[in-house]
Amino acid sequence: MSEQNKYTCNEYRQEMILLSLQMRLKKETLSESEKELIQTQIRQLESTMDMA
Repeated sequence: MSEQNKYTCNEYRQEMILLSLQMRLKKETLSESEKELIQTQIRQLESTMDMA
């Protein structure tokens, strides 16, 4: 496997964190401030992962 194709533990971890944040965001019981915080965390993580 070449260096470009390696999938690291850190990448996997970031993806799982992103998925969990997205799932939490779908909960109807969140307050607006909680939603904003989660959205901010998602944007930061996507930026770190070069998804934004």
